[in-house]
Amino acid sequence: MKILLMSVKAGYGHHSTAKAIIEYFEKNGHECEMLDIFDYINHRLGNSIQDGYLVSTKYLPKTYGKAYGKLSQKDEPYDKHSLMSLFSRFVSKRLEKFVKKYSPDLIIGTHSYAGVCMSLLENKGVIDCPTIGIVTDFTVHPFWESTFLDYYVIPDKLISSEMRKKGITQEKLLPIGIPVRSQFSVKTDKKEARKLLGIKDIPTVLIIMGSMGYGNIKSLLEEMDVNEHDFQILCVCGSNKKIKSAVDEFEWTKKVYSYGFVDNVDVMMDAADFIISKPGGLTTSEALAKGLPMVILNPIPGQEDRNLNFLVNSGAAITVNEDYRIGDALNLMFGCPWRTELMRESIKHLGKPDAAKNLYEFSMEKVEAKSTVI
Repeated sequence: MKILLMSVKAGYGHHSTAKAIIEYFEKNGHECEMLDIFDYINHRLGNSIQDGYLVSTKYLPKTYGKAYGKLSQKDEPYDKHSLMSLFSRFVSKRLEKFVKKYSPDLIIGTHSYAGVCMSLLENKGVIDCPTIGIVTDFTVHPFWESTFLDYYVIPDKLISSEMRKKGITQEKLLPIGIPVRSQFSVKTDKKEARKLLGIKDIPTVLIIMGSMGYGNIKSLLEEMDVNEHDFQILCVCGSNKKIKSAVDEFEWTKKVYSYGFVDNVDVMMDAADFIISKPGGLTTSEALAKGLPMVILNPIPGQEDRNLNFLVNSGAAITVNEDYRIGDALNLMFGCPWRTELMRESIKHLGKPDAAKNLYEFSMEKVEAKSTVI
């Protein structure tokens, strides 16, 4: 069976979700192909989209947030004569040859704009197989209202009302969660995870601030370093070499382990008592799958603001701001067991460690039903 994954390189979450899906489907013997829409049309265009997203979210977050908010207010599909519709028809036309040649049995889109192109291709008769869209944040992104897919995977049933507001019927919604890689679907004993990392078996805090190391991590660590509680810190700086050097060169009172890019975040999550992070859809989904409480800060205006609201209001996280500092959060996490237990209980309801498995089983059922009808 051939599965086509369609996405857009805007951040890393959409592609990472696609890779998690590919991992599970290929493990079960199916052929998968990943198609980055803009990269396929023109490699420079694909890189420009990615660079534009990263630059705007890091250096112009308020502008990005305003633009995202304006687009999010739209509940009706774009008029067929609008510039967005004309551009989307041009893009989808360029994809026709690839889709026809690959002839997939199933197409899954992990970005809302991929869903737009899939809908246009299906409307033209280019696609004649089940189509599924994946909502990769705890909110509904712009452009989903202009899609007409068979089914939509959402992170939780609490997002259903937002999807219905966008004109997507309840029957098409699959609240099975955002697919994560297999290592986040299983849990290693905390003591064993710390042994694997070569760290002490004491209370542990994990800091992950995105692949680019967003925010003033050194200032955050300085506040944490003077906290009265005894704990060690795992700090993932991603590609931010400047921050990593600053962390490495400082003389900390507490034990601070700093890392650049890592491939064992799953083990780090198992070793930690809780995570301090910006609320990206991928990291929060992985943390929820691991049953890990969250302290959230520095959300990028736009989808991450909405992720923060969802997670805090659902009881799975607490947030830090100018009035409620990281020291206050640490005192709560280490000194208020009833509150952290409530967070873990909420996470039990929100975490979806089997999302990839459930998506696979649902997809196979629909593909088989389609082939039987044909």
